[in-house]
Amino acid sequence: MMAALAQTAYPRAAQAEAAPPAPERVMTTRPAANAAPAIEILSAEKVFADGTRGLAPVDLTVREGEFLSLIGPSGCGKSTLLSLVANLSEPSDGRLLWWRGGFDGVGAEGRRMSVVFQDATLMPWLRIASNVRLPLDLAGLPKAQAAPRVQAALDLVGLGEKGRSYPRQLSGGMRMRAAIARGLVTEPNLLLMDEPFGALDEFTRNKLDADLVDLWWRRSLTVLFVTHSIYEAVFLSTRIVVMAARPGRLFAELTIDEPHPRGDAFRRSPRFAEYCQRLSALLTEASLASDPATAEARA
Repeated sequence: MMAALAQTAYPRAAQAEAAPPAPERVMTTRPAANAAPAIEILSAEKVFADGTRGLAPVDLTVREGEFLSLIGPSGCGKSTLLSLVANLSEPSDGRLLWWRGGFDGVGAEGRRMSVVFQDATLMPWLRIASNVRLPLDLAGLPKAQAAPRVQAALDLVGLGEKGRSYPRQLSGGMRMRAAIARGLVTEPNLLLMDEPFGALDEFTRNKLDADLVDLWWRRSLTVLFVTHSIYEAVFLSTRIVVMAARPGRLFAELTIDEPHPRGDAFRRSPRFAEYCQRLSALLTEASLASDPATAEARA
């Protein structure tokens, strides 16, 4: 199993070393070495009904307090792996543990999980507050008790005054904020996000990334985040796992040991550029390893 902070080498790729910490750093981004696992993926693989091998056996531990991003070429199984963690599909072999227990125990000791997808998936006929309240409605919480939690979630994402608006009245960025608020209204410990900002313009995406990383830091969340963006992964993450395709598998990892919360100063720093270059090189290796012709030539 790949421990969250271990210096593990994956097949055909060397472990990338993190840049030395900035001298002025006053806090660490890494969870404590003895932090409890939030997710344990134990030799889990996925074979689809048509025989396609979506995931080779995956061993991965995500510790409480991590912001871990999955990145890799299209078809490498990032979303498939996230769906296993979300319990939206089952592994063909192997198993997963949530806080050292089965999925039936996710709610034990007050622990909760939420998922935010690529599309905001808001109900167009419902006001924003009602959209955010949906998970609480499904849980049977009376509206009077749900109302302050809905307002708190909207305030967290900067939509405190938009509760009575309809989705059509909001910009794309605001709709994604509403989707995040819906994910936060249950007060989760673990937040799963599948390319939530991929369709947004760069300015809006950067703003939401900054807000998200600040929210993660302040709320002590554990986040598993799928992205195609090198810049987004470096800005957000404490650790990045690079995946390769055919079949989907873990390829390499890169630790981003930089202080939080992060802002534009980090994006403009030489350290940010160096991390992006390292991650780009790993993605190039992963893409070559995912090309059957290239892999056969190297064998």
